[in-house]
Amino acid sequence: MTEKVQGPASYFPSIEKKYGHPVQHWFDLITANCADLKHMEQVKWLQTNHELGQGHANALVHYWRSKNL
Repeated sequence: MTEKVQGPASYFPSIEKKYGHPVQHWFDLITANCADLKHMEQVKWLQTNHELGQGHANALVHYWRSKNL
C-alpha cells in the first residue's frame, strides 16, 4: 500500500503540470533570487515574477524553507 503524499508536497504534481517545470526549478529560483527574504516575501516574489498562484507559491516556499533553513 502506498502512503498518500500530504502537506506542501501534495501540490507538486499540479504545480509541475500547470507551470511546465519540475519543482526543483522553483527551488533553484528561490535559492538564487530570494533566499534571504521572509516566507511571505518569497511567496509574493514567486507570484509577482512568475505568476504562480498563492497556494502553489506558498507550498513551494514552505517546503523549500523546511529543507533549507
